[in-house]
Amino acid sequence: MNQLEFEASIERAAVVSACLIKKEDKYLLVQEAQPKAYGLWNLPAGHVDKCERIREAAIREVKEETGYDVRLIKEIAILHEEAINAVKHIFSANIIGGEISFKNDEILDVKWLTFEEVKTINDNKKIRRPWVWDIIKKDHLDTL
Repeated sequence: MNQLEFEASIERAAVVSACLIKKEDKYLLVQEAQPKAYGLWNLPAGHVDKCERIREAAIREVKEETGYDVRLIKEIAILHEEAINAVKHIFSANIIGGEISFKNDEILDVKWLTFEEVKTINDNKKIRRPWVWDIIKKDHLDTL
């Protein structure tokens, strides 16, 4: 295998930024409209654009998907399951402005949900990826 063939064979992972936002013991989740995740719930998240900083992408994605302005508190996880999946940077964040608004072609709904409501959604297989539930569950257990 020559160098060009080797380079072409390598799986390159994308990068995603996400935010865990909690207020009054409720978590902010978005219900996605895109075909591969239609109707599933997720943290506000999305791909980091070329030349964009990971933290800036997290703030931008929350604004685009929920209408809220946020301040990042800290990075709470970096996840990467396998080469074909995106590397995920998850931040905790506080809302500093804005109000719920979203584009219907990208997001079906934005809701504040209790831990029990998120658990029910997870039990009904309506969470986009297992890591979303894992992040929320860990946060909930850490605050008990």
